[in-house]
Amino acid sequence: MKKILLLSDTHSFIDNAILKHVKEADEVWHAGDIGSISVSDALKELKPLRAVYGNIDNAEIRGEFPLHNRFMCEGVDVWITHIGGYPGRYSPAIRGDIKKDPPRLFITGHSHILKVMNDKKLGLLHMNPGAIGKHGFHKVRTMLRFTLTGANIGNLEVIEFPR
Repeated sequence: MKKILLLSDTHSFIDNAILKHVKEADEVWHAGDIGSISVSDALKELKPLRAVYGNIDNAEIRGEFPLHNRFMCEGVDVWITHIGGYPGRYSPAIRGDIKKDPPRLFITGHSHILKVMNDKKLGLLHMNPGAIGKHGFHKVRTMLRFTLTGANIGNLEVIEFPR
């Protein structure tokens, strides 16, 4: 079993409240718009980090993290990208690939809107953790915590902070 902390859209913001949750996870996944390499460095100092770059990320972050990160974890096929859309409204840039070879877990960021939904047509679970940073229109800062056990995705929790 792996305990995953999923966040996105930090926009250069990291604090002890976030890092407290990082310490409780086995791995941290970041769905882009990291904002500053100091954020990813702080995360990597504590736990293994899997991340992608987002549309606001600079050349240094783009040099360290890919646009798409597809991997297996605990028997679950995972695909993380920053701008990917959601079931019924996938981004044109990935629509063909996701329909041809859907992952079990599809993770995006970008919208700053927390969203977890099944795509019954493709047999995948979509997660967007919302935004944990302080930049943007969101009123509540959010991230997700869940477990992977074998091919099972479970114990999903929303973690909220006031803006």
